[in-house]
Amino acid sequence: MVRFIVEKIIGGILTLFGVATVVFFLFNILPGDPAQMVLDQNATEVQLMKVKKKYGFDLPVGTQYLFYLNDLSPISFHSKDPENFSFYKKNKYGGYPIFSFSKTEVVFKAPYLRTSYQRQGKNVGAIISETLPNTIVLATASIVIAILFGLSFGIISGIYKGTWIDTTIQMISTLGMSVPSFFCAILFSWVFGYLLYEFTNLNMTGSLYELDDYGNQVDLQFKNLILPAFVLGIRPIAVIVQLVRSGLIDVMSQDYIRTAKAKGLSQQAIIYRHALKNSLNPVITAVSGFFASMLAGAVFVEYIFGWRGIGKEIVNALNTLDIPVVVGSVIIIATLFILINIFIDLLYVVIDPQAKPF
Repeated sequence: MVRFIVEKIIGGILTLFGVATVVFFLFNILPGDPAQMVLDQNATEVQLMKVKKKYGFDLPVGTQYLFYLNDLSPISFHSKDPENFSFYKKNKYGGYPIFSFSKTEVVFKAPYLRTSYQRQGKNVGAIISETLPNTIVLATASIVIAILFGLSFGIISGIYKGTWIDTTIQMISTLGMSVPSFFCAILFSWVFGYLLYEFTNLNMTGSLYELDDYGNQVDLQFKNLILPAFVLGIRPIAVIVQLVRSGLIDVMSQDYIRTAKAKGLSQQAIIYRHALKNSLNPVITAVSGFFASMLAGAVFVEYIFGWRGIGKEIVNALNTLDIPVVVGSVIIIATLFILINIFIDLLYVVIDPQAKPF
């Protein structure tokens, strides 16, 4: 078991390293001067040179990449020379020096995602910490909705296989898998937030909190969660319906189910005590994948509904070419994706003893 966990962690670290590398070079080959993004178009050459030196834009790309990895690493190396770009500043990195040798200081710190180009030099980690919880709330609500509706309709569809009920549920679930989430978001926002507002009392746009004139969070608005959560959960609902239905149909044809019927157990007892439990493994795998992907896939849904999450933050950052926010957000999402998948692999091993790798 320990070996399995270690292998998963090492695999996750290598995957994250690959993501960080691809993201770094992807945004470094884009046209444009990053120093110009920090300043306005009327900046002087002297101002541009100061910004390039401050952020290390004047260094070769390979050197910038090494400094970038050094910022991300929890154990990093810093120069003792105050004039050096990698000079350790506690108010910038936080953390604690471990030991030093020659002209280098080794520091233990939290991963540093650098600062925003457009938000007055605000730390990217702080920006993400303000928006990521809202995305997690949205993704959690969506997956709960997906599980409740998906299991219910999947069981009904499996029980009434071949009837008009089954056919109707299959048609709706197929439509749910086919329609893009951004189209559903626009449609639901218009229908339930505008046309039917008098009946639903739901807003077309809105986040979990209302903000005052100073940008501070004041009142919780749970009703703003309903539409984006349901829209984000439509595709998972459709997939869970299909998985539960096919799993139930397959399990209900097994010998032990026929034995249970011969013993006189009711259909309800057979389904909930035996059949459903043994058909949930693929559902667990699908739910885990959807929850992780929702953190990344909520971009358009959050933007259309005005939900102040990390997806909306990424879109705003792309519109203003705030590259550190985009890169930092991608890395955080990739990290969460990896951690969730490691957790689900472990959970799957616990639930299904036959899946144990040892």
